[in-house]
Amino acid sequence: MSSLGDTLAVGGYRLGWASVRRLPERTAHTVFEQLADLTVARGGAGVRRLRSNYATVRPELDDVALDALVRAGMRSYLRYYCEAFRLPDRTPAEIADSVRVVGDGQVRAELAAGRPVVCFLGHLGNWDLAGAWGTRELAPVVTVAERLKPEQVYGEFLAFRESLGMTILPLTGGGDVFAQLRGHLVRPVIMPLLGDRDLTARGIEVELCGHRSKMAAGPAALALGSRAALHPVSIHYERLERPGWKYRTVITFHDRVPVPVDGTTRSKAESMTQVCADALGAAIREHTEDWHMLQKVFL
Repeated sequence: MSSLGDTLAVGGYRLGWASVRRLPERTAHTVFEQLADLTVARGGAGVRRLRSNYATVRPELDDVALDALVRAGMRSYLRYYCEAFRLPDRTPAEIADSVRVVGDGQVRAELAAGRPVVCFLGHLGNWDLAGAWGTRELAPVVTVAERLKPEQVYGEFLAFRESLGMTILPLTGGGDVFAQLRGHLVRPVIMPLLGDRDLTARGIEVELCGHRSKMAAGPAALALGSRAALHPVSIHYERLERPGWKYRTVITFHDRVPVPVDGTTRSKAESMTQVCADALGAAIREHTEDWHMLQKVFL
């Protein structure tokens, strides 16, 4: 039964990948919006967790407003998948046209000087599109991907992201991922790492939107170990009035995180991770519907 389930899952992803790419853009997005609304109406563990996370970061909302936010959040989440399925068919010009960038001056200066940049991302917006844009407009992108089940689905997503020009390392099952990442930080690369949920049980406890949470220690540790610049990066959608892309992705590079002068490596990493949490927390409050967090994140 497990093998049958894996086969159906892989077949479903491949069918989605093929069929969505053949649909007109407006039709594809309409279908995914309807799927999002159906998912919210049916409820389920993921929807309940999304609502709980949104209620935590936006306690001022009443039930009606929170319901509307959850619906918008699920639409944003499935918009990401719709765009991901269609992304391989986008030309470089279309990818550039679908992105607006804020605050990239410091990052470009580091790369121009031959130095790498580590980016601390949250589960915000479309990070696959951001990665595809980064490989063309900034520098080679090197990152980590969590293994999905079944393994063939992980393989499909891995091949997809590598087809966009990114170098992807598996979080588990591929050796010492920290050492591999550090090995890439000897040249001017962009290293975006999702950090708003700790997946290693060795994370750093921080305050996120006024509540305790654990974030990944890796981005700060890599920046300290390699002396690379560390920048929090937030991504959100903005709606367009012009024809073509209905939404555009906005990538915001926040200011470089300063390295504390005193303290142990661990304490420095904790301080730097809190700075990243503060930047992402502000973005999550402002663009809550684009925070695709369907897992537990608060302690």
